[in-house]
Amino acid sequence: MYRPSACFRRTNAERQDQLLSWDRDDVAFFAAGACHILAYAFMETYPDAGFQPVGLWPRGARDACHVYVTDGTWAFDHDGWTLQTELLSGASAAEPLSDLRARPIHTDLGTFCVRHHHRPRALFAFDPWERALRYVAQFPAPDANGGANNGVG
Repeated sequence: MYRPSACFRRTNAERQDQLLSWDRDDVAFFAAGACHILAYAFMETYPDAGFQPVGLWPRGARDACHVYVTDGTWAFDHDGWTLQTELLSGASAAEPLSDLRARPIHTDLGTFCVRHHHRPRALFAFDPWERALRYVAQFPAPDANGGANNGVG
């Protein structure tokens, strides 16, 4: 069952102290605070797999509250492989008042960070890129037809 990013929100202390935030386990780190880094690391790892980054925007918000990648059927984020319908229903159930909307992201990581107030790589305690690449590598690669190789990782 999908574990929405809202289950892993950073505490105020973790928001203020990047070392404390960094020291969380990978699931929590990539669920809340570095989801955008993970999405773009996935895109770099599998550039031809047919996935695109998508943000979840609460109603009326200027900035996405979560970023993942999808091919329209399968999604990949902190929780590994999930059917996109399950990700969306789980996220909406965790935050029913937010009226979350999925919107494709059509920019590079740096531009996304600037436009949507997400922490760029340089402002983490350490560069999260290699950590994200290692995390992506723990899951089965998308198959040649797109989507999860063997379902949920």
